[in-house]
Amino acid sequence: MSWGRRQLAALGAAVLLNSVPAWSLTETGRRVASDWTWPPLIVVPLLLTAILYGFGTAKMLQRSARPKGFSWPIVWFALGWISLVIALDSPLHELGEQLFWVHMTQHEILMLISAPMLVLARPMVPFLWALPPSWRERAALVGRSRSFKTIWTVFSAPLSAWLLSALALWMWHVPWLFDQTLNNDWVHAAQHTTFLVTALLFWWPLVNRTHALGYGGGLAYIFTTILHTSVLGALLTFAPRPWYSSYVATAPAWHLTALEDQQLGGLIMWIPAGTLLLIVALILLVKWMKESQTRWHYTRVAELVRLSEGGIK
Repeated sequence: MSWGRRQLAALGAAVLLNSVPAWSLTETGRRVASDWTWPPLIVVPLLLTAILYGFGTAKMLQRSARPKGFSWPIVWFALGWISLVIALDSPLHELGEQLFWVHMTQHEILMLISAPMLVLARPMVPFLWALPPSWRERAALVGRSRSFKTIWTVFSAPLSAWLLSALALWMWHVPWLFDQTLNNDWVHAAQHTTFLVTALLFWWPLVNRTHALGYGGGLAYIFTTILHTSVLGALLTFAPRPWYSSYVATAPAWHLTALEDQQLGGLIMWIPAGTLLLIVALILLVKWMKESQTRWHYTRVAELVRLSEGGIK
């Protein structure tokens, strides 16, 4: 673990260079690299959510008295939905069963791109508007019930969301369980569903600025996530042997050993994913500083007003 930056860069470059010829290998490789499989288990939920969101948004715009213009939530939903299609149904999905680093890329798209965009889109309101009025009223009653509020408060609390997302990440990278995802479609679907759901919970308190998580708390929230994900990425990168037996047979077809494939996957978790989280942390830091300056300004003004009123008396 005592590698310097040069050794780390050399490792990444070596793995990338070794993977370059892979894209022109066998006919099987070319087929997989351009294969869109459209499995019903993925396509049906994606189409259903798109239809519900579009129909609900259209109904909301028709009933709105405000002028119709550019809407960021619609953009966020579209981008989040497209990223889900890329992660779950594009050639990435098929390649992820042969290359660990591609599988890792899928996970990072789900957790760091799809999830925050969908949280920013706030799609639950359009989904409700897409329902018949009687169903919408029942859903609203459930949402206002004490039991639902209690459950949602527990699971969406910053500490719970952080722990659940961290637990899902580490649990699904246990070698035996990860190998099961490559041998069973239902286990694979459970893995991706777990990553997406826990990531939605993770981003919820950050995007919605709950009372329990201000900018300072959000900074710690992100920083601790960078720490534990970097540890996992480093463990994958510097492991002396491959963790996942399934890739021992498939990675060589792409001019990579299973260990090189794992090292590249570890670097993807460690550096690009860590960089995205660091950018979020820097944004929170800037907002925290601005908030502190604003609070200091108002406190100072209030103090001056109090002193001036005392002088007048």
